[in-house]
Amino acid sequence: MRSGNRTASEGGAPARPDGPRDAAEALAIAALGWLAADEERLERFLALSGLTPETLRRAAAAPDFLASVLDHILAHEPTLLAFAADEKRDPAEVERARRRLDRGAQPIAST
Repeated sequence: MRSGNRTASEGGAPARPDGPRDAAEALAIAALGWLAADEERLERFLALSGLTPETLRRAAAAPDFLASVLDHILAHEPTLLAFAADEKRDPAEVERARRRLDRGAQPIAST
């Protein structure tokens, strides 16, 4: 057994997403947290999705919810650019993450 820094596979590093889908889900969860961190952004998301703070918890359990969060971010360029800047990510990464999620997911409400 060697000593020193251990690799992620040896349990020495924080848990990381196991694959592309996990990474996409992690990005969508970060996007939801980003939306929720600002009252105006959250209100816009709720208004456009047709959700309320009470129904948001139930909706979050739906299989296509995370895809819908990314759909919301991608549908409005200023929102996409602000999220990408705040999270220090390339906006194209959000699009790639969306494609990795269930391709059959539909937005939770149309506007």
